[in-house]
Amino acid sequence: MTGTHVQARAQHRWAGLGVLVLAVTLVAVDATVLSLAIPSISETLRPSGTQLLWIGDAYSFVLAGLLVSMGALSDRVGRKRLLLLGSTAFGAASVLAAYAPGPGWLILARALLGVAGATIMPSTLSLIRALFPDARERATAIGIWGAGATAGAALGPLVGGLLLEHFWWGSVFLLNLPVLALLLVLGAWLLPESRNPRPGRWDTLSVVLSMAGVIGVVYAVKEAAAHGPFAEPAVPAAFLAGAAALALFVRRQLRLTAPLLDVRLFADRRFTAAVVGSLTSLIGLSGVVFFMSQYLQLVRGMSPLEAGVAEMPAFVGAVVGGLLTAGLARRTGARFTLTAGLLAMGAGIALLGLLHRDSTYLLLGAAFLAVGTAEGVVYTLASDLVLGAAPAEKAGAASAVSETAYELGTALGIALVGSVVTAIYAGALGVPGGVDAAAAARARESIGGAVQSAASLPGPVGARLLDDARLAFVHGVNVAAWLAAALLLASAGLAWWLLRGRPGTAAAGPAAEPAAAEPAHQPVG
Repeated sequence: MTGTHVQARAQHRWAGLGVLVLAVTLVAVDATVLSLAIPSISETLRPSGTQLLWIGDAYSFVLAGLLVSMGALSDRVGRKRLLLLGSTAFGAASVLAAYAPGPGWLILARALLGVAGATIMPSTLSLIRALFPDARERATAIGIWGAGATAGAALGPLVGGLLLEHFWWGSVFLLNLPVLALLLVLGAWLLPESRNPRPGRWDTLSVVLSMAGVIGVVYAVKEAAAHGPFAEPAVPAAFLAGAAALALFVRRQLRLTAPLLDVRLFADRRFTAAVVGSLTSLIGLSGVVFFMSQYLQLVRGMSPLEAGVAEMPAFVGAVVGGLLTAGLARRTGARFTLTAGLLAMGAGIALLGLLHRDSTYLLLGAAFLAVGTAEGVVYTLASDLVLGAAPAEKAGAASAVSETAYELGTALGIALVGSVVTAIYAGALGVPGGVDAAAAARARESIGGAVQSAASLPGPVGARLLDDARLAFVHGVNVAAWLAAALLLASAGLAWWLLRGRPGTAAAGPAAEPAAAEPAHQPVG
């Protein structure tokens, strides 16, 4: 083959990577773009506090519940095919979300977006393995892909702010349509088809068990955080049912000759450390985005666009962190890089524990920059470690584990951190005299409700209620930030312990391997 042909094939690979980065960025943006629209949605659709949380996390809950199944499906029917089908469905669900007439419809549309997103995420990462069989090139490609994923999550608020400055809240979903059109055209042209040549039988019971387990446990955790573990009988029942389904899922996978998910991958400490690191880092990032967007608008009085610009350091940091990960890991080792990233992220979130109503932007900017950069490093390295620990023919299923951690972390971050903020806010809010019962109840549900109640009350009473609500919300943010930081620090300690004494952890997982050590994998089609 001539040098010109080799160069053309290399350019084709990197152009294909650009399509995959576009896809993963779109899905990541959709996970956070709604955060700045929460005040507008509260005013227009008037959801309850619980409905507001479901609007925020229904997308990630459903996506997390389906990722393992869709990752295994992509190994069977073709990763390119599933990516293109999922992108089409994502566009249809975006239209439904944009024109949702009420909170129930919006929650449903967000859930359908999660179904479609579950077909996109694992396909993007597993197709990187087909495009880049060389381990060192693949590490660089995953760094760029990871920068797109983490930057998308951080970019969501800015994109939302720009749109909300001029259009109604549904516009944040219509933005998906031109991007998806471009993705479908370029993806059909540039991406290779790849699948597992010996996928085995599709096990429907495993699909049902994995969905029931993930959604049941996450639902129980969310409701327990919001209302207490025994406030309703359904909460412990959902947790026990979900845990039992997951236990049965694991047991079944160990017995099947062609499992939906090879749970033996978790015997590799490198794999486990990567999944746990990705999960906890996303809990921190999504929690910060969720409550800081409300803080900037409802406490500091910023417009959506101003709030999006204020969060820009997180976006810049995520891009830089993702691009630098491969080089950092080669120089310092995966163990040190992953642990340091989790520690830095914990420190950045801990800064928000010092937040006040009128804190200097220097504090906010430093926290955003630290959290975004650390997340870029952690998520990119974790994805590289996960993909390198799995056989090539199971790339889709292994990628799905990494993406499940991503989406589960996003959902849990909103559910846990958001619920902690909401619970502390409701307990700390002192409603002044002269506020009727209906307005007081609405104010206790959320700070958005307090803003609405204050606007309907006489001047001095409304101003007092709004002032008390802002103080209570900031108190909730402080406590939630300290709890999230503690979780990140514990995760850093676990990652350091899991990666102890591992040969090959002196570099970024597969980036340290010679290309010849890569299992043979031939794209089809």
